[in-house]
Amino acid sequence: MDRDYLQDALQTFNGGNWYGWKTHDNDGNKIPNEDRMQYQYIKIIKDGATMPSEEDVNAKIQEFKDAETERENKKTSGKQKLKDLGLDDDEIKALTGA
Repeated sequence: MDRDYLQDALQTFNGGNWYGWKTHDNDGNKIPNEDRMQYQYIKIIKDGATMPSEEDVNAKIQEFKDAETERENKKTSGKQKLKDLGLDDDEIKALTGA
């Protein structure tokens, strides 16, 4: 399952659960469900919440992606180090579960 970076990022602002999605655009046209989850269609549903800038949301998304990449790189590096110590793939899998 693909990670929903936009919603993960939005949850980090305003204490979470502060937004919903517009169902109609500014011209009154219905927005298809598959197109609704975009920055431009965010609506604030929590009193006192403020809309983060698109730049801030995108920066948070990039933070998540960078952290994910770093975890994967460390996982790969760790497996290589175990191989360098003489462990085979089955032994590494038994230790790491992956």
